[in-house]
Amino acid sequence: MKKKQFKAESRKLLDMMINSIYTHKEIFLRELISNASDAIDKLYYRQLEENIPGLSRDDYYIKVNADKEARTIVIEDNGVGMTREELENNLGTIAKSGSLDFKQNNEAKEDIDIIGQFGVGFYSAFMVSDKVEVKTKAYGNDEAFCWISEGADGYVIEPCQKEGNGTVITLHIKENTEDEDYDKFLETYQLKRLIKKYSDYISYPIKMNEQVRREIPKAEDAPEDAEPEYAYENEEHIINSMVPIWKKNKSELTDEDYNNYYHEKFYDYNDPARVIHTSADGMVSYTALMFIPKKASYDYYTKDFEKGLALYSNGVMIMEKCSDLLPDYFSFVRGLVDSADLSLNISREILQHDRQLKLIAKNIERNIKNELSKMMSEDREGYKEFFKEFGVQLKYGIYNDYGLHKDVLQDLLIYYSSSEKDMVSLKEYVGRMKEDQDKIYYACGETIDKIEMLPQTDIVKDKGFEILYLTDPVDEFAIQMLGQYEEKTFVNICADNFDISSEEEKETIKKVNEEAKDMLSQMKDAIGGGVAEVRFTNKLKDHPVCLTSEGALSVEMEKTLNAMPMTGDEKVRAQLVLEINSEHKVAERLREIAASGDNDKLGRYAKLLYNQARLIAGMSVENPAEFSELICELM
Repeated sequence: MKKKQFKAESRKLLDMMINSIYTHKEIFLRELISNASDAIDKLYYRQLEENIPGLSRDDYYIKVNADKEARTIVIEDNGVGMTREELENNLGTIAKSGSLDFKQNNEAKEDIDIIGQFGVGFYSAFMVSDKVEVKTKAYGNDEAFCWISEGADGYVIEPCQKEGNGTVITLHIKENTEDEDYDKFLETYQLKRLIKKYSDYISYPIKMNEQVRREIPKAEDAPEDAEPEYAYENEEHIINSMVPIWKKNKSELTDEDYNNYYHEKFYDYNDPARVIHTSADGMVSYTALMFIPKKASYDYYTKDFEKGLALYSNGVMIMEKCSDLLPDYFSFVRGLVDSADLSLNISREILQHDRQLKLIAKNIERNIKNELSKMMSEDREGYKEFFKEFGVQLKYGIYNDYGLHKDVLQDLLIYYSSSEKDMVSLKEYVGRMKEDQDKIYYACGETIDKIEMLPQTDIVKDKGFEILYLTDPVDEFAIQMLGQYEEKTFVNICADNFDISSEEEKETIKKVNEEAKDMLSQMKDAIGGGVAEVRFTNKLKDHPVCLTSEGALSVEMEKTLNAMPMTGDEKVRAQLVLEINSEHKVAERLREIAASGDNDKLGRYAKLLYNQARLIAGMSVENPAEFSELICELM
């Protein structure tokens, strides 16, 4: 029979579709199964419209089988099939979609989902095949036809024999090349994997022949110790799940159902901390099923981690990880979104417009925040465990993008409280504040125990103020980005401008520093560039000295920044202030030395106290040998 040419710019267009439109060759199976599902949908819809007797939804099927020796994959359905004219129109014209026509003609009808819209999915078969045969028989017709093509050169259509309606597509798989392994598509386990990955929720059974090992019954006269013999038999199994869990009513599902699905899909032996199962209708309709894990995955805090929710359209997976659906600060969430309203491109791999996706993403962000807020109020212990795993991610969310998302995240933060001896939220802290208190006090350190040892904490606690303990390196950066919470300013009790003394106390200490101005200046000079100032303070109770910082860069921020990989030897330095307890006996000793005129000794004391303050603050001693000598000398 004479070969016909494709109606659409044949070679150039088909080559583009085969080589450019689809990212992964494995997509071919998804496309052909989706086409088969569409063909069954059309027949099922026709059955309902015309009230055709003798047809049941349970009778429909899709079959996928491979033959290694023949190097073929066969995809078969018992759907509506095609007439010769439909073969010509649908397969002879690239980008002509029978599914799209059907969908447009039946927009208002219910109970029908047509997946294919673009008429190019079929041609993905040529990514793995050098020859494609389509044998089809339209429902209600006596004639069957065969469409055969080896690619852009064209195709032939000829009559053939076929029992029953439907379509059988035979792919003749290409030989391996240096760059491509086509043999893998002939492996049963690979085909099963692709079906489960992309087409698990096609609403009709997808069947495959699988070899099953069975023991051969022993002969009656066989000895008792005879070794068992086995034979392999082909058995047809249904591969796909068909009904997605997220399309079931929540009332039908139990915690066990959700947990089992989570374990199966995400390979996590822990149950999820929370499940979010939600649907929305409006400008864009979708269903989402999301899980908040109990534990971070082994790669979560590595560069290899890839965030995103699986994206489905009518139960067919379009993207395994759609990163646009999740903000970075909620990247730990696992799950999926299924929507029939997405404007997909012709490969069904990416979106044509992001407006719909942005709407879904905004709703999902709100869903996640609400669920975490609910968890915080209903299950504080569970939330504390969650926060141990993912709290850092929320804090980075506040710090990144210059605090753009702080309103979303600030109420999800919890910190250890000096008064409650437990984790508290900012809202809870503010709710307990003294009537005349207008600031939120915090302190930073490596651990709670080390913060407790800071000299500055004593006076704050004595005055009855609550302190939040910040132990993550990102904490102070995030707090500074917040700036305020409910119009209350955050104040680091280790900053030089921190002062909770009375006006009278402030005047007193001001006078003390004025009187000791020369002595303090000499001490600063002796220490060198280590400090910006030396002064007496009334912030300390029992401790002789402490270090505070001027400006935005604190002691803890200095430690964090210097621990990061940086180019060059230049270190970040905070502007440190050495503060000396004016009521401590060490202050009297300093005054005695200054009065004696022994400036050299005063300088040595200054260095000793400075290094002592550095140790208290969790910083290293700049010259350990000198520090040791000073201790021995001045004891």
